[in-house]
Amino acid sequence: MFEGRPDRDAEVVFVGRSNVGKSTLMRELTGHQFETGGKPGVTRSPNFYDWAGDDFVLTDLPGFGFMSGVSEERREQIKTDVVQYIEKHADNILVGVLVVDGKSVVDIIDRHSGGDEVPHDVEMFHFLRDVGVPTVVAVNKMDKVDDRDERLNDLCDRLGLYPPWKQWRDTVAPISAKRGNIDTLQEAVKTHLHDQKRDDLLQYFS
Repeated sequence: MFEGRPDRDAEVVFVGRSNVGKSTLMRELTGHQFETGGKPGVTRSPNFYDWAGDDFVLTDLPGFGFMSGVSEERREQIKTDVVQYIEKHADNILVGVLVVDGKSVVDIIDRHSGGDEVPHDVEMFHFLRDVGVPTVVAVNKMDKVDDRDERLNDLCDRLGLYPPWKQWRDTVAPISAKRGNIDTLQEAVKTHLHDQKRDDLLQYFS
């Protein structure tokens, strides 16, 4: 189980597969350099970023799913730790941001669908919502996607959100963290913070 969480009441968590650009996104949001590795799975324990106010922390949870050079047992343990962390702190988590790779997420979901297998991304999306955490899907690397609307509609369909994606702007945020295009995510997060009467935190997403 992950240790070291700062004693903060309000939290925004970032989850996602390895290599979807979570650390780049955190750097863009915070201006703070996180270690990003060339190979997936560099972040093995949470990065807590609690520079903002006395009562607020941004948490970058370790990536889950396939990682080269990491045993299946270890991968499952990371995923279990992520799930348990979210369950334990659900009451304090104001927003959960699920980061996915816009270019490959639909293919990955389709490849892992069928039988009794639920794709990690879909499972994590529903899990966050089931534990009562307002969820935003940050669809990263959209600068590499040609058929943008079609791809986002397909993703909504896989997540059980009725397309077109544009009616889900509080839930689906196409971004390109590397290019600094994260406005849609900031707006979506701010909507959820406002809904929870935490306008004091909006400044951290502007």
